[in-house]
Amino acid sequence: MLVGDPITTCLSPSVYDMICKLGFEVRGNCDFDNIVTENGEVCWKTITDCVMIHCYEEYGMSLDHQASVRLLGPVCEAVHLHFLSLTKGQFELQYIPWFQWTSFPELFPEIFDALGSLQSPAISLSLMKLTSCLERALGDVFLLIGKECPFLFRDLLASEELAQVFGQSVMNVLKVFIGSPCGLNLRNVLWHGFASPQEIPPKYCSMMLLLTAGLGQLLKSYLQHTEVTLVHRSFVTLKNLEDLIVFPDVTSEVLWVLEQVMMKSTFILKIMLPYWKFALTKFTSHRFADCTILLLSQLEAGLRRVFAAVNQCPDRLLTAESTTLYTTFDEILAKHMNDGRINQLPLFLGEPAMEFLWDLLNHQEGPRLRDRLSHGEVDLLEFPREAASQLLAFSTVLVLRFAGEEELSAFKVILSGSILSTTYKQRCCVC
Repeated sequence: MLVGDPITTCLSPSVYDMICKLGFEVRGNCDFDNIVTENGEVCWKTITDCVMIHCYEEYGMSLDHQASVRLLGPVCEAVHLHFLSLTKGQFELQYIPWFQWTSFPELFPEIFDALGSLQSPAISLSLMKLTSCLERALGDVFLLIGKECPFLFRDLLASEELAQVFGQSVMNVLKVFIGSPCGLNLRNVLWHGFASPQEIPPKYCSMMLLLTAGLGQLLKSYLQHTEVTLVHRSFVTLKNLEDLIVFPDVTSEVLWVLEQVMMKSTFILKIMLPYWKFALTKFTSHRFADCTILLLSQLEAGLRRVFAAVNQCPDRLLTAESTTLYTTFDEILAKHMNDGRINQLPLFLGEPAMEFLWDLLNHQEGPRLRDRLSHGEVDLLEFPREAASQLLAFSTVLVLRFAGEEELSAFKVILSGSILSTTYKQRCCVC
């Protein structure tokens, strides 16, 4: 069913240009000494001066995201080259103190390692984890002044409370990178599975690392001035996870099957294949949160492709423009499409598969894995193997379903003696 010309990108032309081209148009070097002082303080003025603002009599002020990304490009490049020049010891000595304000300071040495690894999926994963950690930390800062933290990250970044702590010009910088579909929108294009690993410039990950450290410096000054104490909210415990256990634990046999068949399954876009390989590596390394984060984004990417095919709306495969709705899990799993038509995906996948996804992602009494992970609400170091295993088993179901008859027959033989085969038949009508 999923056939046609090879898909080379899931980014619409304007979004592709914004992320992959605009930040490379301005040539010339930016002196890192103008970005960070000898004392290690971030020179915010150098950064905020790159953010362009339009003033309209009728509408007030508006960010010029395109111009801002162009001007910020050389700054990001200088920051990236600086980080690449540091040893891990130098990085930890100079920058780790400024990450203590987040709820997960252990994350940042990992991100530094990813920058030097030359593994593009590691850059994407780092940005996904960094933005979720940053959202949680900024929510804690919001609660120094406000009472109820906004659920949506873009609303949090637009709040008067954060502007009061960090300054509006600093918040505008964050909006360019992660707070608006008109800007780079790095958080959403990654968490919703639109961007392939090759489409995320590593320099933007380096820049987000520096911005997070700079926010820590500004926050320290604010706390000293106001004599208040930042309190971190406790991590959330995933609820009713035991009710989700419908597959046996993933074994090395199942991992081998998935590793082989994902190369040929049409459920997985070739441009996204590095994410799947990286997810398997993370599972075998017992990095279960990392595995789950990667799988969630790629399940959304794969299901969006099926959604677009069965509902005959191929344009919904691409990232939306700022004026158009994204096709995300919410619509993919809904009974009706936005235009009122019946969504054909639930009928195509079958009730057991839809029930599993609904319980995993949306049910208010369930673990709501995507929400919890993307908003930084769970402890990544204590993330349960069972959740990753269930998601990996379900992913294997979908990947097998879109494999060719030859591959499917071969893997049926391999799995025929295992309880996993029976579970697949019962739950998702695949084998």
